[in-house]
Amino acid sequence: MPFKATRHRKKSIWQRLVIPTIAIAIVTYFGFHAINGEFGLVGRARIEHQIQKLEAELAVLREQRKELQHRVALLRPESLDPDMIDERARKTLNLVHPQEVAILRPRR
Repeated sequence: MPFKATRHRKKSIWQRLVIPTIAIAIVTYFGFHAINGEFGLVGRARIEHQIQKLEAELAVLREQRKELQHRVALLRPESLDPDMIDERARKTLNLVHPQEVAILRPRR
C-alpha cells in the first residue's frame, strides 16, 4: 500500500492574524457592552437607583390619593361634614365670617 503525499500549506497571514484579531475585537465589543451598556452592570445599577426613586415617589402619591379620597368621602351626601361644606363654600365664594380677619396677599 503506497503512501499518498499530503499537502501541507503554510497558514496565510489571513489565518494567522486577521481572524483572531476579528474574534478578539468581537469579544471585546460584547464584553465592553456587558459592563458599560444600557443593560450592563453599570446600567443595571442606574436602573435600580431609578426604581428606588420612583417607588418613593409612588408612596408619596399613594398617600396624597388616600387623603384626597378621604376628603371626597366627606363631601358625599350620606356623610356630609358641616365643616367641609363651610370650608368649600368659603373658598369658592371668597367669603369670611364677620369676626375673622382677612389677610390679602399678592398672587405670585
